[in-house]
Amino acid sequence: MAVGIRDVAEHAKVSAGTVSKFLNTPERVAPGTAKRVREAIEELGYVRNDAARQLRAGRSRTIGLLAFDIANPFFIDLAHGVERQATKHGLSVLLGNSDEDEERESAYLNLFEEQRVHGVLVSPIGSIDKRIERFRRSGIPVVLVDKQGDPSLSPSVSIDDVAGGYMAAAHLVSRKRTRIAFVGGPSGLRQFDDRLAGALQAVADHPGVSLEVIQVRNRDVEEGRKVGEALLMRPPRDRPDGVFAMNDRLAFGLLQTVVAEGSVRVPEEMAVIGFDDIEFAAAAVVPLSSIRQPRDEFAEIAVGLLVDEDLSVEVDEYPQVVLEPELVVRASTQAR
Repeated sequence: MAVGIRDVAEHAKVSAGTVSKFLNTPERVAPGTAKRVREAIEELGYVRNDAARQLRAGRSRTIGLLAFDIANPFFIDLAHGVERQATKHGLSVLLGNSDEDEERESAYLNLFEEQRVHGVLVSPIGSIDKRIERFRRSGIPVVLVDKQGDPSLSPSVSIDDVAGGYMAAAHLVSRKRTRIAFVGGPSGLRQFDDRLAGALQAVADHPGVSLEVIQVRNRDVEEGRKVGEALLMRPPRDRPDGVFAMNDRLAFGLLQTVVAEGSVRVPEEMAVIGFDDIEFAAAAVVPLSSIRQPRDEFAEIAVGLLVDEDLSVEVDEYPQVVLEPELVVRASTQAR
């Protein structure tokens, strides 16, 4: 049978209230009494039930982090950063992956609510405004990650994907590329739409440059290989001389196919740039140029917003933090 506070109190010959005070504010217990309680805890092997205590208080010391595509190394890196930041605040992290499935997203959000988490960091598939309102009524703050939302409902931290798309396409133009392909999908996914919008603006700013959009169902290495195979089947005059992949995984797959086939030189005949600058970008078959997302800053700001948010104060607008991307140039676009 588990040892409880009353058992410790009886053994130490003090009240249960005194044991509780020792556990929560030991400095307020007389030294002699504190010694007896401490010895009773050690002798009986009492283990404090923090989970029950936190639930009675209304919120746990766990935050929920829900990503929409954990297969993307960006979200893995983000999760590591969130965990590091949460630890600084005495919090642990419960990680969920919706895998771009609205039912799974809803199930994880239900779980977070049932667990009465300290707060929620979520990269949603679509709008979750009603869910945010429900969380707030329960006293659980929500911060949107990698997406801006309604500033009257919750804070958010995101990347300027339009600026990142512009930066990638403009970099290819600066390398004298005039036939650019943008690879990604699906249409309707905010990251795809925003990065494409930025690329289109860069092309519009440079007469004589064209942009072809190649939509894909998945955004992984295998899909990148398929795109590479399709491009190699075209006559040389119909191939793009610059490719902007909406993430690094697509770029990796395309590079693997093109380099292995050997008939098209990278970057001389086809320059390739990705997005995210994940850990393996520098170790690709040809080191990959990419648009870097500041993952550590992402995590620090997101957890900071979650921890600092004061639910007792009504505000008209919550912070909407937009981070700037950074161009990282490597051999896939830089002639050696």
